[in-house]
Amino acid sequence: MQFISPNSLKEALKLFSKTGYPILAGGTDIVSQWKVLGKSPDGVINIWGIKELGGIKEANCSVEIGALATHAEIYENKAVLKCIPALAEACRTVGAAQIQNRGTIGGNVMNASPAGDTLPVLIAYETEVELASVRGARLVAFNEFYKGYRKTAAASDEILTKFIIKKGIKGERASFVKIGTRKAQAISKICACFRHYSSSESASSRRVETQCVGSRLRPNNNAGDFIIAYGSVAPTPIRCPKTELLLSGKKLTRDLIDKAVKMAREETAPINDIRSTKDYRVHVAGTILKRFISDLK
Repeated sequence: MQFISPNSLKEALKLFSKTGYPILAGGTDIVSQWKVLGKSPDGVINIWGIKELGGIKEANCSVEIGALATHAEIYENKAVLKCIPALAEACRTVGAAQIQNRGTIGGNVMNASPAGDTLPVLIAYETEVELASVRGARLVAFNEFYKGYRKTAAASDEILTKFIIKKGIKGERASFVKIGTRKAQAISKICACFRHYSSSESASSRRVETQCVGSRLRPNNNAGDFIIAYGSVAPTPIRCPKTELLLSGKKLTRDLIDKAVKMAREETAPINDIRSTKDYRVHVAGTILKRFISDLK
C-alpha cells in the first residue's frame, strides 16, 4: 500500500484528484472497515499532518472547526463550551479516550453513519460544511449534506475542510442525548439534539444576525421555539420540522406535549438492526423529547 503524506491542502487536493486514493485522517473508522472487509486500497492520502485543516476559531456569528479537530480538542475548547455546549457533550460520548484523542469530527461526518454522535448537533445548529477540490471550494448546508444512507454531497474529488457552526442563541436550553447499550464506548441506538429558546431570545438573535455581514450564514429558517434533530432513526440524520412547528410559540400543556411526542415518532423512520429494534427507537425518540420539554417547565 502506498502511504502518501502531503504537506499542504493544495498538495492533498492535487493527489486526491489524480489518484482517487481514500483520505486518511484519524483512521478510527476507515481502518476498522478495512479489517472487517478483509481488504485495503492500493494507497491512502494521509492528511493528519496538514495544519490548515485543524484548529477551532470563534468568529462573530459562528465557531469554525477544522475537519481535523479531534473530539477531545472540541470538548475541551472554550469557544465550543460557551457557544455550542451540546457539541462538546456529543464529542465526549464518542468511543473511549484513545478514540477521542485520535478521531476527528471530519471523519465522523464523512463516515456518514446515521448513528454518528456529532451529526444531530451539527444539524440542530444549522452548520455549513466547506468542501474543497482543485476546482475551488464551496459551502454546503449540513441538512443537505447527506443524500442517502452513507452517501454525501461531496464530489469524488472533494475533501471536507471545515465546519462553520452557527452560535447558540443567548439564553437557550440545549441538550445532546445518546442512548446506547452502555454508558461508554457504545454505538448509538438513538441520539438527538434538542434546542429551545424563547420568542424574545429568538428576536434578539435575529437582530444580531443582521450585523454578521459576509458570514454567509443563513438566518434561522425555523419560526418556532424548538429545534429537534435525531440520529440513528432514519437512513440519514434528520430534523423534525412538523414537530417544531407544532410546538412553535405555544404554551407547553400536557396535551400539546403528548401531541408533539406522537408527531416526532411519526417523523422518524428507523429500522431493526443488530443494536436495536424499530419499535424501541420510535418509542425512545418520543420519550427523550418529552423529557427535554418537561424539564423546561
